[in-house]
Amino acid sequence: MNQKLPLLIIDDDEAVRKSLGFFFKHKGFAPLLAPNPQEGIALLDEFDFACVILDMNFKVETSGEEGLSALQQIKRQSPKLPVVLLTGWGTMELAVEGMKNGAADFVNKPWDNEHLLRSVQTAMALSKQKPEVNVVQQSPSRKKLDNQFDFSQIIGQDPKLLEVLETVGRVAKTDAPVLIMGESGTGKELIAEAIHRNSKRAGESFVKVNLGGISNSLFESEMFGHKKGAFTGAYADREGRFAIANKGSIFLDEMGELDLNSQVKLLRVLQERKFEPLGSSKTQSADFRIVSATNKVLPELVKEGKFREDLFFRINLITVWLPPLRERKGDIALLAQHFLHQLSETYGISGKSISAEALKWLQKQPLHGNIRELKNWVESTVLMATNEELQVSDFQHNPTYINAFQNEEVKEELIPEGVTLEEMEMMMVRKAMEDHQYKVAPAAKALGISRNALYRKLEKYNISNAKD
Repeated sequence: MNQKLPLLIIDDDEAVRKSLGFFFKHKGFAPLLAPNPQEGIALLDEFDFACVILDMNFKVETSGEEGLSALQQIKRQSPKLPVVLLTGWGTMELAVEGMKNGAADFVNKPWDNEHLLRSVQTAMALSKQKPEVNVVQQSPSRKKLDNQFDFSQIIGQDPKLLEVLETVGRVAKTDAPVLIMGESGTGKELIAEAIHRNSKRAGESFVKVNLGGISNSLFESEMFGHKKGAFTGAYADREGRFAIANKGSIFLDEMGELDLNSQVKLLRVLQERKFEPLGSSKTQSADFRIVSATNKVLPELVKEGKFREDLFFRINLITVWLPPLRERKGDIALLAQHFLHQLSETYGISGKSISAEALKWLQKQPLHGNIRELKNWVESTVLMATNEELQVSDFQHNPTYINAFQNEEVKEELIPEGVTLEEMEMMMVRKAMEDHQYKVAPAAKALGISRNALYRKLEKYNISNAKD
């Protein structure tokens, strides 16, 4: 008989304690109940708990401060012990603060038993998979990862990519929400698919949603569905994306494009796993795993008040940052040859190859569009070139890209002789201002200098029409 896992439940409401204790006992746990943080924390020395469920409020004024203080004490005493917070809408800010202080997740009251169970199971799984501190880890080989997981759709073996894949492999089998961040074209959707393909939900639906392509007025209809006649043009019932994703995974791409009003609606669904289709008063439930992606820097949007902090913490229990292609140049040759081989199936073109010199030259290109840009460049060059072995000149003379890359090549390879450092600086400042529509803040960021420093250089070189 399997030994039951000790679970600590700290809540001052006796009915809540008994209800949770009864539920988790029947789910294979050995729950211990404590009416306040003092009695609960005292038990940490006596039992090896698998997880703690901690209420945030123990006083009439429901400030949540005592719960937050208890969390801090628990993490100081047992840093690796996962803690799931129980909270209500009134203490959402404190719940976010709890996540900052090491909580694994927070669940709203009234809670759904199955959702709380999954939250506890996920927190336990992730705590076991965290590497020991001060242990030197070497990047795993691609072969070793491929023996463990299905990463067949992802090309590359750069150490930075392997680090990403290792993280994906570790968290895929949990239900932890994952936020994938990276520039456009880095392959965020492929990583999301890999998470689903290696999860326990792999046999269910994987629903992709491009939030940047959904207007604010259609958000509820797209995500929650609608009933016939709910609005003008609703000629039939429509199932929403969350309903379709039930038992599976939902991939929310371009999360940074979501407006604040839609963020509130999304947050409610992610917390309660419940929603109402437009035109219906009947609440529906859905069991899904959420994977999000963005090319925006969400923490900056949070600081600017453009993205809700509570939603940010809800979607990024695990954050995966995909490095741009220019930071893993070793994979460029592999990707280029992969795209070349794909053409034999797509267009029936065979016998083509890319010279070693051309592959090295591709590795030096900026590729601001990352993998997507490289793919388009290789494909169009193969279709246009007459040579069997593609040379540097074939890529340089590609009509699709000759204009796009001309300026970059001038900067990197064709700097005229006799140009002074001051003249080069003036050219770079003027180019940065033009590229960013004469907006000082983004131009300064691109140049790697402060706004005040850029203002001084604009004055020095008499560059006008600057707009802040």
